[in-house]
Amino acid sequence: MDAMETVPPGTVLLFDVDGTLVSTGGAGRRAMAQAFDEVCGDAHALDGVKLGGMTDRLILRQGLERIEQPFSEAVVSRLIEVYLGHLEREVPLSERFVVFDGVESLLERCVAEPDYAVGLGTGNVARGAYVKLERANLGQYFPFGGFGCDAEDRTELIRTGAARGADRLGLPLDECRVVVIGDTPRDVSAAHGIGATCLAVSTGGFADDALREAGADWVVDSLTSPIVQAALFLPEPD
Repeated sequence: MDAMETVPPGTVLLFDVDGTLVSTGGAGRRAMAQAFDEVCGDAHALDGVKLGGMTDRLILRQGLERIEQPFSEAVVSRLIEVYLGHLEREVPLSERFVVFDGVESLLERCVAEPDYAVGLGTGNVARGAYVKLERANLGQYFPFGGFGCDAEDRTELIRTGAARGADRLGLPLDECRVVVIGDTPRDVSAAHGIGATCLAVSTGGFADDALREAGADWVVDSLTSPIVQAALFLPEPD
């Protein structure tokens, strides 16, 4: 931040889950496939679909389109409920579950910062997000967020999460600095869609070049990078 710029009174940090904080080793995709099989009779609705950065509702919409079944709130609600039941079994059993390097130490630093609100900005429905985080004992760092159950459109759920963070700080959203931390071009687009900045990390499968091309404000290969500190934490006042 330029020395001549006014330091905002509050900062909202919104972290994506999959590919940014953890990898569930395919548990989410397996749970989705099981839900489609149980509800729609087709376990292959998402075969070949790249899920990175998509909201749960958008994933379900695309799956239903692929198997030529109508999208309705009743069907989506049933799919989500069945998916969550399978997810709660799949995540604890996943042999390839990973917490990415530097995540816990970074979160400890973030929540210790005065005038910071630390939340989630994820396409997962809220219950699904916390199922994934609870295996890693990370859920306690995130008392709020914007979730896939708030909106199908990622920009709108990020807007919702940012507003909730501003409320926790007791500030209008337009007086807060908002930074989205994610791993896909969709995270970048959603952040910029609300006038926020985006720190993109290439742990989720998108290469550095793809994230830069998407317009990420900072790109790192790990949350242990010194660039993360410069991006998220404001300089001490003179």
